[in-house]
Amino acid sequence: MIQATDIYALALHHRFQWEEAQQSHVILFPEGMIKLHGGAGEVIKRVNGKATVGEIVAELKAAFPDAEDIENDILGMFDLALSKGWLRKVS
Repeated sequence: MIQATDIYALALHHRFQWEEAQQSHVILFPEGMIKLHGGAGEVIKRVNGKATVGEIVAELKAAFPDAEDIENDILGMFDLALSKGWLRKVS
């Protein structure tokens, strides 16, 4: 269960960047590339090994005040990224 105080970073050997050819954010890793659509890139670009999940949620709520149910979407992205091995828990 993801907690507001949890801190995550990209998994080892994974890199997050904007990919001009894809016109989207991507996660690169030795076996390939994951194209992140819309809000997924906004979540992952804030995962830095220092910010808590709660801080990331608060920052995204402030950045996108008109987005409905944004907290559940953000937590869903964390769940997906963790299940796929794109993130690792720092603390």
